[in-house]
Amino acid sequence: MEHVTDSSPRRTPSPPAQAPLNPPAAQPAGPGTSRPLARLARETTPENPWPLRLLSTKIDEYVNKMTFVWVEGQIVQFNRRPGSGMQYLTLRDADADMSMSVSVFTRELTAIERATGVQVTEGARVVVHAKPRFWTKRGSLELRADDIRPVGIGDLLARIEQLRRILAAEGLFDAERKHPLPFLPRKVGLVCGRNAKAKDDVVVNARLRWPGLPFEIREVAVQGAQAVREVTAAIRELDADPSVDVIVVARGGGAVEDLLPFSDEGLVRAAAAARTPIVSAIGHETDCPLLDLVADYRASTPTDAARRIVPDLAEETMGLDQARERMRTVLRSRLDAEQRGLDQVLARPVMADPTLIVRDRVAELEQARERMRRALSATLSLADADLRADHARLRALSPQGVLDRGYAILRSPGGGIITSAQQLKKGDLIEGVLASGRLVAQVVGTTKPASNAPE
Repeated sequence: MEHVTDSSPRRTPSPPAQAPLNPPAAQPAGPGTSRPLARLARETTPENPWPLRLLSTKIDEYVNKMTFVWVEGQIVQFNRRPGSGMQYLTLRDADADMSMSVSVFTRELTAIERATGVQVTEGARVVVHAKPRFWTKRGSLELRADDIRPVGIGDLLARIEQLRRILAAEGLFDAERKHPLPFLPRKVGLVCGRNAKAKDDVVVNARLRWPGLPFEIREVAVQGAQAVREVTAAIRELDADPSVDVIVVARGGGAVEDLLPFSDEGLVRAAAAARTPIVSAIGHETDCPLLDLVADYRASTPTDAARRIVPDLAEETMGLDQARERMRTVLRSRLDAEQRGLDQVLARPVMADPTLIVRDRVAELEQARERMRRALSATLSLADADLRADHARLRALSPQGVLDRGYAILRSPGGGIITSAQQLKKGDLIEGVLASGRLVAQVVGTTKPASNAPE
């Protein structure tokens, strides 16, 4: 938060009021006793306490030691007292629920307003140059002011811009954290001014779109000193209501200073913490309070918010009728296509004579069996021809075939085959193997082969 500095010379503070009671060091602690009072607070005991007047005096002494200080706040209560020498107002902290009374001499207030050209009014942001005072009898603290200066719009906008950067860095404006608005809320929470036109803009236009839409309305101050507290409390109350599905914060625009409460850090953080989707409709198109940035949806006007939170029953009904007609057309087309297919199936001969398909399959089976029979017969014939050819070749190459043609095989007594006359001599016995049977013979003579004959 920026602070307003002042280079003008400080006014000399008035001397502190004398304490009405200067406690002695040995004042009796109670009736019938002469025990001295404790000098310091930490020395008090249940048996030796301070009287309340002494505590009040001690606080007054401590406060009187304080110097003048510049304090910033918002004026929440100020009723001028014509003819009175002293004016009283209440100053509230801008970011906390804390306030304090401020008194100022009428002549000083008049001089201040003439010098600045600005009237001190309720709701104004000001910085006050004051000295704390403690009233011992009432036990209350107040500020005695000698200078009051309004905080300019430029300074406030600069602070809002600084706060915007801080909140943006924290991610409060990120699209990922925003909640989607419900299609048709069960109940709408509305935060608006008392008897404000924005209330009718939202309620009337929303119910024109969806008749009978229930609302939970909180009429609060939407500008001035109480706006932040009341709007924040209304948002939290509606957010805690499980039947409320969306919250609309509505105000029909206004000057920059009128919209300042909707850039308050506490209010903005309360809106960011809400679990219920929030629609901000507090300004015009050119206005951009911080609540617009943290809200789940920013409406340009309350009427725009009404259009956004609920669908149009007439449009939805028309869309439903169109969808129903499209479905009817598609279904009719599908039924027609299926009927055509069914008619084509019924037109087939098999549907007139169901046994036809069996007969056709039997004929096909017989044809297949006949083809298999011919193929098997041809295969067997070829195999038989091959077998006879192989048998003929085998017989032609067989030694028995040679014997059948009139040849004989001669063997020696040892069983060896005789292939040359030189293997025999006169008188040897030989065995002859014929095509049919065997014989034994004796060699009576041999001849030598010719020199050029093969051995």
